[in-house]
Amino acid sequence: MSLALAGSTPPSEGGHFKANCTATGDPCQEGVVLPIWNPQNPSVGDKVARAIVYFVALIYMFLGMSIIADRFMSSIEVITSQEKELTIKKSDGETTTATVRIWNETVSNLTLMALGSSAPEILLSVIEVCGHGFEAGSLGPSTIVGSAAFNMFVIIALCVYVVPDGETRKIKHLRVFFVTAAWSVFAYIWLYLILSVFSPGEVEVWEAVITFLFFPLCVVQAWVADRRLLFYKYVRKRYRADKHRGIIIETEGGMDGGMGRRGGVLGPGGFTKTDMMELDGQAVDERMDGEIIEDGGLGGTRDLEDVARRDMARTLKELKARHPDKDTEQLIEMANYQVLVQQQKSRAFYRIQATRMMIGAGNILKKHAADQARKVVSSHEPHPQEDNPHTTRMEFEPSHYQCFENCGSLKLTVARHGGDPGASVMVGEGEVVPYRTVDGTARGGEDYEEVSGKLEFQNDETMKIIEVKIIDDELYEKNKTFTMELGVPVLLDAGQKHGDSNENKPSDDEIANMGCPSLGENTHIEVVIEESYEFKNTVDKLIKKTNLALVVGSSSWREQFVSAVTVSAGDDDEESGEEHLPSCFDYIMHFITVFWKVLFAFVPPTEYWSGWACFIVSISLIGVLTAVTGDLASHFGCTVGLKDSVTAVVFVALGTSVPDTFASKVAAIQDQYADGSIGNVTGSNAVNVFLGIGVAWTIAAVFWHSKGQVFRVDPGSLAFSVTLFTVMACTCVMMLLYRRRASVAGGELGGPRTTKIVTSLVFMSMWLIYILLSSLEAYCHIPGF
Repeated sequence: MSLALAGSTPPSEGGHFKANCTATGDPCQEGVVLPIWNPQNPSVGDKVARAIVYFVALIYMFLGMSIIADRFMSSIEVITSQEKELTIKKSDGETTTATVRIWNETVSNLTLMALGSSAPEILLSVIEVCGHGFEAGSLGPSTIVGSAAFNMFVIIALCVYVVPDGETRKIKHLRVFFVTAAWSVFAYIWLYLILSVFSPGEVEVWEAVITFLFFPLCVVQAWVADRRLLFYKYVRKRYRADKHRGIIIETEGGMDGGMGRRGGVLGPGGFTKTDMMELDGQAVDERMDGEIIEDGGLGGTRDLEDVARRDMARTLKELKARHPDKDTEQLIEMANYQVLVQQQKSRAFYRIQATRMMIGAGNILKKHAADQARKVVSSHEPHPQEDNPHTTRMEFEPSHYQCFENCGSLKLTVARHGGDPGASVMVGEGEVVPYRTVDGTARGGEDYEEVSGKLEFQNDETMKIIEVKIIDDELYEKNKTFTMELGVPVLLDAGQKHGDSNENKPSDDEIANMGCPSLGENTHIEVVIEESYEFKNTVDKLIKKTNLALVVGSSSWREQFVSAVTVSAGDDDEESGEEHLPSCFDYIMHFITVFWKVLFAFVPPTEYWSGWACFIVSISLIGVLTAVTGDLASHFGCTVGLKDSVTAVVFVALGTSVPDTFASKVAAIQDQYADGSIGNVTGSNAVNVFLGIGVAWTIAAVFWHSKGQVFRVDPGSLAFSVTLFTVMACTCVMMLLYRRRASVAGGELGGPRTTKIVTSLVFMSMWLIYILLSSLEAYCHIPGF
């Protein structure tokens, strides 16, 4: 395909094209930005040196494009995460408020997400045409096609293999996948039609415009399939409640929740992955805690916030039970990380995560969880109580207690202040008032275990603990209270009594007259069983901070510069939320890329203009870097004797696809479904053609039409490329669908080890065959069609 588009040789008079099949590479030409490195015919040694310089510079530019694309994808994540509140009126007249996403998931994947992941390829095609006098180029289109082949064969092969043995991942939105797969194949057939059938060797204005208009048509059709409109309009719609954040997201079928895995890990409500989805993405019948909302209203959403808070609290409780040695900050960090890992993520997030781990910027989930834990804990540091040294008293300290229902037990502190520390004091029945619990709205035996008894202070003891067990009934309830009463202290040893030696004098009079130890102010305390102020704030803040847009976004330039010069661990160990020390590789990659990271820290933070300021500046910088990269690639190819088409297919396409490769790998491992790793490959391939080639050729066709001429593009051996890629792409899709059979693998990705290896080898072989045959055809070793 790439070679078919490589023929940009201007036609001779009469409309006949000069032969573009030569056994040598393309001569060096002036670039859009970079000039030719003179002299033109260097010695072998100079040629090797130039090739090394170009190659190293090319890799460094790829790193730069990856980093600025990271900022670009961050802005896209923030933009597509925009939410709005809806007021819903129920049948009984009651109104409730629900938060919904503004952007449809499928639409965002095919528009902004696809643009973000393929911006360099798309901009390269546009810049090449505009920078060379609106003449057809080969580098840009060849990069698009080469990238499509790499995505279809290499990335999918990697995703199939990296899924742990015995686990599988299925495509959830199968209808959307069929639509985008069909469009991705049709895109290349359409190129053949406009170049070799409708107007051979020419691209007319209407052809170029329709090529571009296929992009919105593809998006609309995918949206229709996702929403089940038209012939799906009689199928009830379902909504998925994102329990962790209380957000309603329209969904086609199975619910997201938990790291569902084949073989046992449960999702929310105790359902396994199999329970939460059907083979073709149909909605399941089970209702999870009332969180699936039928078509006809978003009723039931009023409790989503409480559900999210309850689940977060439950997560903290479970982590505390599993890790009793961890302090509060570590538990909060682990809880935040666990919720973030389980959340459904966009392709933009995986692209950002892969890039940052690659350049030594660390695991963004772990960094975010650790930062939020430190902020939450520091905001709840206990304030010491003031002590009055002039009074001997017995009282509760502090004067107010709150606990969460699932705290297990509550320890109440009774402190002794002032007086003679050698005196022993006893609180007991008969002569003194006992300590005991008194019911309030909380009932003994139901909400807490009743306690009573005696406290005895010996020698220098100044503090005693009363422990009350709190009963967790797993119900999300309103606050409940009970009271703890403290009795009057008396001297334990009669020999320590003061003043009067009368043994028979009543102890009550003795206490009143002799100034013996007395009660302080806090003799009755109310214990509130609730989401305590501290715990409630902790849970609420954790819920808010699990917004992935906050994880990848930035709020200030200071934050960006600090992040740019900080080295963080780039490990991808998902078992623990704790940060690790950076490795040697992290330090190396940090110092290699620190120039780019500091430079791009000047890009506006994603918080400005809801991400649009970062979006505009980032895509402008991507355009500048793409222009330089295109010139470097062209000069490198001509220096070593490669044609632009071969250079683009092998080197440029590979360099621009590396971040997507790592992103798809992480998505294949972490995601519950295969959509995030391979579902977007076909969509991106179609969008690349319609945007990259459609926009570039529309600009050129309109320009030449205004001059009274036509935009000429040499079709070359387009039939050869189209046939080769189309056959292989269809084979790839059919193999993926065949793997869905339970007897084969049970899903597009993963499965038995042998099946994974065979599938991956077949896909890798397809890519190598495509590269080999394309190169042989370019250098006239095999004939085209």
